[in-house]
Amino acid sequence: MCGIFGIITRDEQQLGPLLIDAGRRLSYRGYDSVGCATIHRDGKIDLRKDAGKVDEVANRLGFSEMTGSRGILQLRWATFGAPSQVNSQPHLDSDGDMVGAHNGNVVNNVELRQQFIAEGMIVRSTNDGESCVHAVERYVDRGMDPIEAIRHAYQDLAGDYSFVIGRVGEEKLYAFKKGSGLVAGLLDGGAVISSDLPSILPLTRRIVRIEDGEIVTLTPDGITIHGVADGQIIQREPELVQETMEAAQKGGYPHFMLKEIHEQPVVAGELLHLLDASPDVNPIIEKISQARNVYLIGCGTSYHACLAGSVYFSRIARRVTIPVLAPQFIAQYAPAVGPRDVGIFVSQSGETKDVLNAIEAGKQRGMGIFSLVNVVGSTMTRISERSLPLACGYEISVPATKTFTNQVLSFLYLAYRLAGLDTASLAVIPDLMVKTLEAVSHQVQALEPDFHRWNDFYCLGYGLTFPIALEGALKLKEITYSHCEGMLSTEFKHGPLSAVQDGYPIVFVAGREDVPLIVSGINEVTCRGALAIAIGEADPRLDANAQKVVVMPDSGDSNIAALLSVLPLQLLSYHLSIARGFDPDFPRNLSKTLTVD
Repeated sequence: MCGIFGIITRDEQQLGPLLIDAGRRLSYRGYDSVGCATIHRDGKIDLRKDAGKVDEVANRLGFSEMTGSRGILQLRWATFGAPSQVNSQPHLDSDGDMVGAHNGNVVNNVELRQQFIAEGMIVRSTNDGESCVHAVERYVDRGMDPIEAIRHAYQDLAGDYSFVIGRVGEEKLYAFKKGSGLVAGLLDGGAVISSDLPSILPLTRRIVRIEDGEIVTLTPDGITIHGVADGQIIQREPELVQETMEAAQKGGYPHFMLKEIHEQPVVAGELLHLLDASPDVNPIIEKISQARNVYLIGCGTSYHACLAGSVYFSRIARRVTIPVLAPQFIAQYAPAVGPRDVGIFVSQSGETKDVLNAIEAGKQRGMGIFSLVNVVGSTMTRISERSLPLACGYEISVPATKTFTNQVLSFLYLAYRLAGLDTASLAVIPDLMVKTLEAVSHQVQALEPDFHRWNDFYCLGYGLTFPIALEGALKLKEITYSHCEGMLSTEFKHGPLSAVQDGYPIVFVAGREDVPLIVSGINEVTCRGALAIAIGEADPRLDANAQKVVVMPDSGDSNIAALLSVLPLQLLSYHLSIARGFDPDFPRNLSKTLTVD
């Protein structure tokens, strides 16, 4: 999830400090590279960029010295191309008279690069931000004006992104939006554009929000919006925003965790687009299909995703896979693996020490190494044969939410591909996530009094909802500081049943085909005084047996329903944490990236 910022002023001035400050305000989004470009009226473009943090790169490359009448800054979160100087943004066109940067993912980047090279363009990187520049260049070189060139480029660039570009010889910046955020601001004698409101707020409160399928032209006198579809001017009055910087960073949500829970539909859609276009999926599927044994390896939340993935592979593709915690893989399986085996290693950060140790153990024995990682350029992506990005952007809140759902979605997608099924049917998931969040939010909040006096409870599931129950329990432990044990529902009678007393809350996550077993478990605890809370799609059997039911929208697919059922558990943990007076974003004793054994 990159960040872009552009500014145009009436007079040439020292833009470097403004660009640096904008970069600092965008840095909460997470990034691995930073770059600035300024455009002078004499036709000179000053471009400075590299991998690293804003202040370090700015000091080393002298961003503060940069002058001009137009400036572009970009913070890059790598997806296409590892973090490096050449892949950092902004990017130049072939002749060096246009410069631009993007936020998001252009999923047909590989194909476009091949086209641009064949057309004689100078392609310097493997980054999809450069493809945006060349897509505009292609039509400018055919004699089109910038607006017409952008309208055509928009059709060529697949994915979710926003983009800003400037050209020597004219006092304008152009930007367009297709999925990712974009907001413009009006200055006295200028205008700004950004992927994110916080970078604009210190400069102006007069804001114009740009919609998908719109092109915005920035001049010293203001902005003009054109529709991509017909090129016609769109009239939109600016609004005066009152948000604080902190509120703007959180998108209006009180905490980053809640914001990231509600970002899951967007990042799920972006992931599906990326996987559809990825050149790495087919080779991974081929290796899985030919392997003797396939291991799914992770820790914590990532391990729960591996458990879900293993059920998906068995149910959908009839392929047995072995989910295992990374340290246990070394002790239990590594001595027996070899070149005929494959491991899919899963990590949010790509730096999880336990997982890196497991990779090393597998590599020593010739095992095939693949990974699912959110941070491209991390150690795991560098040492894996192939790596699929999770495309979640930066996850600020310590409890994993959107990274978990995209890990599970990745496994669901791979299982479909291994089974030869059409993955287009998965495109309904983002909309179903939106509907689920809307449907369950108030239902979940109403449960808080049922948990108020308890510091110990259970979350139970079966089949596909077993790993979801484990993840829900982990979330509750992480941010409520209560003990919540996730367990297979049928195992509860083998000991933990003794903990049940009057009013004792037990959450049951019910998959549609598992309702008879879940109902049995519910009655097992309610007859002993427990409060049974069921989470699942509408079913009269749940209504008849559980005291409380959180009803999810009908998904039409039990595989998808299981993925959706983690959403109410995330919300439950969030609301219980708030009710107990804790900060869910930064739970005590925990770190986002675990780099110790």
